[in-house]
Amino acid sequence: MKKLRPSHRRYPPRASPRTRLAADIGGTFTDIVAFDEKTGRLLLGKALSTPARLVDGISHGMERAGASFAGAEAFLHGSTIAINTMLERTGAKAALLTTEGFRDVYEIGRINRPDAYNLYFRKHVPLIERALRFEVRERITAEGEIYVALDESSVHAACDRLEAAGVEAVAIMFLHSYVNPAHETRTREIVRERLPRAFVTASHELSREYREFERCSTVVANAYIGPVVSEYVRGIDERLERSGFEGSFLLVQSTGGLYESHQARTQCVRMLESGPAAGVVGAQALCSALDITDAVAFDMGGTTAKAGVIYRGEALTTGAALVGGYAQALPVQIPMMDIFEVGTGGGSIAAVDASRALRVGPQSAGADPGPACYALGGNRPTVTDANLVLGRLGADRFLSGEMKLDARAAERAIREHIAAPLGLEVIHAAEGILRVAATAMSYAVKAVSTERGLDAAAFTLIAYGGAGPLHAAIIAREIGMRRVIVPRAPGHFCAFGMLFADLRYDFVRTWFTRLADASFDAIEKVYESLVAEGRAALETSGVQARRVAAARAADMRYVGQEHPVTVELPAEVFRRRSRDALKRRFDAEHLRRYGTCAPEEAAEIVSLRATVTGAMKKPPLERIARGGRTPLSSAHSGKRKVYFAELGRSLATPSYAREGLRAGNRIVGPALIEEHASTTVVLPGDRLQVDEFGDLVIEVGRRTK
Repeated sequence: MKKLRPSHRRYPPRASPRTRLAADIGGTFTDIVAFDEKTGRLLLGKALSTPARLVDGISHGMERAGASFAGAEAFLHGSTIAINTMLERTGAKAALLTTEGFRDVYEIGRINRPDAYNLYFRKHVPLIERALRFEVRERITAEGEIYVALDESSVHAACDRLEAAGVEAVAIMFLHSYVNPAHETRTREIVRERLPRAFVTASHELSREYREFERCSTVVANAYIGPVVSEYVRGIDERLERSGFEGSFLLVQSTGGLYESHQARTQCVRMLESGPAAGVVGAQALCSALDITDAVAFDMGGTTAKAGVIYRGEALTTGAALVGGYAQALPVQIPMMDIFEVGTGGGSIAAVDASRALRVGPQSAGADPGPACYALGGNRPTVTDANLVLGRLGADRFLSGEMKLDARAAERAIREHIAAPLGLEVIHAAEGILRVAATAMSYAVKAVSTERGLDAAAFTLIAYGGAGPLHAAIIAREIGMRRVIVPRAPGHFCAFGMLFADLRYDFVRTWFTRLADASFDAIEKVYESLVAEGRAALETSGVQARRVAAARAADMRYVGQEHPVTVELPAEVFRRRSRDALKRRFDAEHLRRYGTCAPEEAAEIVSLRATVTGAMKKPPLERIARGGRTPLSSAHSGKRKVYFAELGRSLATPSYAREGLRAGNRIVGPALIEEHASTTVVLPGDRLQVDEFGDLVIEVGRRTK
């Protein structure tokens, strides 16, 4: 077990009644954080993920943390199982029931062609093949009136074919069900009667917005991943019950909020960005404590690297996202953190392609067999192997020495697969792997900042994840960012961020009206209805919230536009009943997002949004002991040769044990700061200072070469 700070002690083998447990499962490691509300103590545990049975990784991590499920108040969980099931196409055999005449909407999509001159461009591949999409005779108008009554015989006929095909999941999406879900509701009842073992989901349960393609893609995704995710959550429920757990089992949604396990088993698509969203929540809490308004949260683990944005103190969210990259993406129309992800992590495999170009990722060695240096059967070079060869990682210090790394295996893998084919020395091949990886990861940072109309160079980079601090300074220099912050226990930061999450329920209703004709009384009634739904959900959750809050927003656009932007609406806008104030907020948001606005043009409201949160008690960001400008001699842990491209050579570089550092300590790069689950690299020309909370604040210098 690794302690967060020297004064922390191991828990006894049972949890306090006021203990909250958090677990984050990544592609390589499973992280555990235990927080005792009464004492404020934190315990950390890390274990290799267990792909064959992910819940076992949670148990192993709990053992390493010295914590227990028995008697704990709450268990918070984030996982990549939903997104991985979708991206890896390992979901269930699913079918789609849709309105007669709209069978091919899901495949036609928006006919996006991002690269007009690419002869090899391919459209998105649907999760459900055409042979398993069936039409049902029914029709509801955009006003919610029944135009063609539901033909139940056509539903039964479809069920006959579903039974014959042996489908495991069924998605239902009817036109305009976002206004009137009556036909979807009845169809769902029939399908559940006819196929009692199938996972059945209807579009109105997930999205009450217009756009039939996006709603269809969302409900299909939920059906496709539903059986896998539902069974996974059920397995954790059973493990908790056997362990004597009687508290609340809550999962992290893609918004960073929490919802109950029974909801996660039916609305699985809401946890696509579960783990990464928790990291952004933690970064937002850190920004609040350090009085930072703008930051990029950068999370690099073993399989992927993710980035999200805190802008003016708030984490940016979106009402929809493309899963799988823009070119061949499938849209998901649910609220979520605005996160961009690239397939570059510590376990990402490096290879030379047919054109003799060096590629890194998206294939990953994962936890099994892992990088070559893990000596668990992997023989392909990865980013972790490159860091070991360059001296950035110590072979005998990985996970505080609990896991020995094989430097010869790493060198052999890089020599055979990269250096020899390219005619390079091993050290230069390893540096090339890092440079290619850093370029890919910098794109994730730019995608959530520069491409959103924000100046990334003016933001602080908050780096976490086991591999984030290793690469943060390189990425910051690539983009021109001047400050990097590495929080305490960065390898457990996503799990730690879960402790700052609140219960959260998001609701949206499509509501078309010209702003000039909008009735504030009518808008107020819609918001009151949405907020009431959220408060009712909180009351039935069984979790005691410290306070309840509701936030409002509206999707708006200029008349004649296709796509809207989401505008936050503070309470004073409604108290003043000022359409001009609402329009000014919309113009300002449009200007920020797209670099232009049209104050003279008429605007309209497309959808109304409400978010209801139940605040939970947060762990304190505790201060550490103060020290002088120079670290204590006991914090020094030796020197080792590290290759720096900035210098063009290897240099004997001092290393420090992070737990020995004190507030006020300053270190001039190059240097290595080592801790249980991560290593921070301070490049030549960079300067590091330890702040009062124990964070490593790095002022990024200019390139020295």
